[in-house]
Amino acid sequence: MVTIYGTEHCAFCTAARMLLKKKGVDYVDILVSRDAELREEMARLSGRRSVPQIFINDRPIGGFDELHALEQSGELDGLLAGQVNANTD
Repeated sequence: MVTIYGTEHCAFCTAARMLLKKKGVDYVDILVSRDAELREEMARLSGRRSVPQIFINDRPIGGFDELHALEQSGELDGLLAGQVNANTD
Protein backbone atom coordinates (compact mmCIF):
# COMPACT_ATOMS: atom_id res chain seq x y z
CA MET A 1 0.00 0.00 0.00
CA VAL A 2 1.21 3.49 -0.83
CA THR A 3 0.13 6.43 1.31
CA ILE A 4 0.79 10.11 0.68
CA TYR A 5 0.29 12.69 3.40
CA GLY A 6 0.05 16.03 1.65
CA THR A 7 -1.88 19.17 0.88
CA GLU A 8 -3.97 20.31 -2.06
CA HIS A 9 -1.70 23.11 -3.31
CA CYS A 10 1.77 21.66 -2.71
CA ALA A 11 3.75 21.34 -5.95
CA PHE A 12 5.83 18.47 -4.56
CA CYS A 13 2.67 16.64 -3.45
CA THR A 14 1.23 17.05 -6.94
CA ALA A 15 4.47 15.81 -8.52
CA ALA A 16 4.45 12.72 -6.28
CA ARG A 17 0.83 11.97 -7.18
CA MET A 18 1.60 12.40 -10.89
CA LEU A 19 4.60 10.07 -10.74
CA LEU A 20 2.59 7.36 -9.00
CA LYS A 21 -0.34 7.78 -11.41
CA LYS A 22 2.05 7.55 -14.37
CA LYS A 23 3.28 4.25 -12.97
CA GLY A 24 -0.31 3.02 -12.48
CA VAL A 25 0.03 2.89 -8.69
CA ASP A 26 -3.04 3.26 -6.51
CA TYR A 27 -2.43 5.22 -3.33
CA VAL A 28 -4.21 6.60 -0.30
CA ASP A 29 -4.11 10.40 -0.32
CA ILE A 30 -4.38 11.88 3.17
CA LEU A 31 -4.85 15.64 3.16
CA VAL A 32 -3.36 17.25 6.25
CA SER A 33 -3.89 20.91 5.36
CA ARG A 34 -6.96 21.40 7.53
CA ASP A 35 -6.55 18.64 10.08
CA ALA A 36 -4.02 19.15 12.87
CA GLU A 37 -4.48 15.58 14.14
CA LEU A 38 -3.61 14.11 10.74
CA ARG A 39 -0.59 16.39 10.48
CA GLU A 40 0.57 15.22 13.92
CA GLU A 41 0.03 11.60 12.87
CA MET A 42 2.16 12.24 9.77
CA ALA A 43 4.93 13.81 11.87
CA ARG A 44 4.83 10.98 14.40
CA LEU A 45 5.01 8.28 11.70
CA SER A 46 7.62 9.96 9.50
CA GLY A 47 9.60 12.08 11.93
CA ARG A 48 9.07 15.02 9.56
CA ARG A 49 6.62 17.90 9.36
CA SER A 50 7.04 18.80 5.67
CA VAL A 51 4.76 17.51 2.92
CA PRO A 52 4.52 15.27 1.15
CA GLN A 53 5.44 12.33 3.32
CA ILE A 54 5.21 9.10 1.37
CA PHE A 55 4.96 5.58 2.77
CA ILE A 56 5.28 2.30 0.88
CA ASN A 57 4.10 -0.71 2.87
CA ASP A 58 4.09 1.47 5.99
CA ARG A 59 7.77 2.28 5.43
CA PRO A 60 8.47 6.03 5.38
CA ILE A 61 10.46 6.88 2.27
CA GLY A 62 10.40 10.67 2.64
CA GLY A 63 9.10 13.27 0.25
CA PHE A 64 9.04 13.76 -3.49
CA ASP A 65 12.82 14.11 -3.76
CA GLU A 66 13.29 10.68 -2.22
CA LEU A 67 10.48 9.18 -4.34
CA HIS A 68 12.07 10.61 -7.48
CA ALA A 69 15.52 9.33 -6.47
CA LEU A 70 14.07 5.84 -6.00
CA GLU A 71 12.50 6.07 -9.46
CA GLN A 72 15.76 7.24 -11.05
CA SER A 73 17.79 4.46 -9.40
CA GLY A 74 15.27 1.76 -10.37
CA GLU A 75 14.56 0.91 -6.74
CA LEU A 76 10.98 2.21 -6.78
CA ASP A 77 9.73 -0.60 -8.99
CA GLY A 78 11.18 -3.15 -6.58
CA LEU A 79 9.49 -1.53 -3.61
CA LEU A 80 6.20 -1.37 -5.49
CA ALA A 81 6.53 -4.97 -6.66
CA GLY A 82 6.78 -6.03 -3.05
CA GLN A 83 3.64 -4.03 -2.39
CA VAL A 84 1.80 -5.71 -5.27
CA ASN A 85 2.83 -9.19 -4.08
CA ALA A 86 1.62 -8.42 -0.57
CA ASN A 87 -1.79 -7.35 -1.90
CA THR A 88 -2.32 -10.38 -4.17
CA ASP A 89 -1.70 -13.12 -1.61
